[in-house]
Amino acid sequence: MTVAQALAAAYEVLGAAQVPDHTLDAQWLLAEVLSVQRLALSMMRDMPLDEAQHAAFQALITRRAGREPLQYILGTADFMGQRLLTRPGVLIPRNDTETLAQMAISRVKPGDKVLDLCCGSGCLAIAIKLACPQAQVWASDLSEAAVSLTRENAGRLGAEITVALGDLFYPLRGRRFDLIVSNPPYIPADELPHLQAEVGFEPAQALDGGADGLSFYRRIISEAPYFLSPGGFLMVEVGDGQAEALMSLPSPRFHPWRIQHDLQGLPRAAETDLKEA
Repeated sequence: MTVAQALAAAYEVLGAAQVPDHTLDAQWLLAEVLSVQRLALSMMRDMPLDEAQHAAFQALITRRAGREPLQYILGTADFMGQRLLTRPGVLIPRNDTETLAQMAISRVKPGDKVLDLCCGSGCLAIAIKLACPQAQVWASDLSEAAVSLTRENAGRLGAEITVALGDLFYPLRGRRFDLIVSNPPYIPADELPHLQAEVGFEPAQALDGGADGLSFYRRIISEAPYFLSPGGFLMVEVGDGQAEALMSLPSPRFHPWRIQHDLQGLPRAAETDLKEA
């Protein structure tokens, strides 16, 4: 079987399984098996696959047809120009979160102390540290798997950050930050069973935002003033349709929220800053 024939068969299988972007996903998986760049496949259409390559490709296609996320199968995801390791048990970095990363980077100054709360894979903390090497960056998460993966990603990419394990601000007691950034769980609990099949492979702990999706925002807004320096910034990602709800939450210690839209024009990130005491 040639590369072209293997891809054609994979397109049919993934298409029948209603896999989003099934042609691209098949190409990524075959490129992984052959250890080549995806675009190189167009020059290899007539190359035959040996039995081992064909079997390996079929195994990956079967996993993807079962709607296992591509990033878990490949073990990597791209974020802000860097390739991060991914693995089951930790939320997959998404391009949507780059809006929040860019917002944070625009505010960071040399010497600033920055905290990535609910860090997951460490994508935000690492992006900030690589863009602003003179900043002091911390990351924290309740998940041991997330903390371990953040440390691994930071080490691979040469980002010197401090990673802590614990519930929200608990492991950072006694510290103050110039900027706190967070992509917290924000999916309303009753929506979780109805999300795209791939999301079901990700940890519910990283997705479940309580009955209305706002539980973690309430906690963060309430606790952040005790961990921010005077005039410090708080920045969060917001889910679809949540910007107005976020702005309506009581936040007497902060100035009004400012909203940043993503490339699709949707409200995606919000920032506020601490009022003077």
